[in-house]
Amino acid sequence: MRLSVRTLALPAAALAAALSLTACQSSSDPDAAPAPTSASPRQTTAATPTTPATPTTTAPDPAPTTAPATTPATKPPKKTTAPTPTDNADNGSNGSNGDDPAPALTPCTAKNVKVVASKVSRPINHLALTVTNVGDRPCDAVGAPLVGFDQSQAPIRIVEESKPQAVVTLTPGESAYASLILTGEPGGDTHGMTVRTVKVNLTTDSMVTVPAPTGTYVDDGAAVSYWQRELADALQY
Repeated sequence: MRLSVRTLALPAAALAAALSLTACQSSSDPDAAPAPTSASPRQTTAATPTTPATPTTTAPDPAPTTAPATTPATKPPKKTTAPTPTDNADNGSNGSNGDDPAPALTPCTAKNVKVVASKVSRPINHLALTVTNVGDRPCDAVGAPLVGFDQSQAPIRIVEESKPQAVVTLTPGESAYASLILTGEPGGDTHGMTVRTVKVNLTTDSMVTVPAPTGTYVDDGAAVSYWQRELADALQY
């Protein structure tokens, strides 16, 4: 019996020493796993019921509105007015081109001028008609004189190419001139005759009758020029 107890005691002592050594190693070894702890009873938390979220309805984006393109206002075509034709006709007495209104004329008449018919050396078969302002105000030698001889009824021809650029205005004492062509081309029956008087119509209602130079012979070819400011200009026709 005594032997059995010793045999059992030895293993118990060895086991205690082993446990003690193990405990020392556990406390000094940092890498040792911690001793298991008694697990606390698992607490189960009842899940709180969640109120289902109300679905949110998202309104669809409005369809993009395309602003109509702004069309620039079209300007109406500029209205053009056709120019009104200007009556550029004159009475054969001035050179107005229609840009400015022609000044009012004061025609020379038998009341304010003196008319003379005189011979000239050249050209042959010509007379010079001279009209001189004897009044106290300016007057205009308008156009060409209407000329006849003695008892003739119709005036002689006017030389249109002698028309001046402007009306000849005479201040008191000034003169204007017209060339009086006595005969036309020789040959044929021209009804020539010698005359004593020259009738000069300054306007349609103002006539002056002057003596013709002695021996003045005229025929159907007679003609007269427009009034000119210079005698030389008149006698070139």
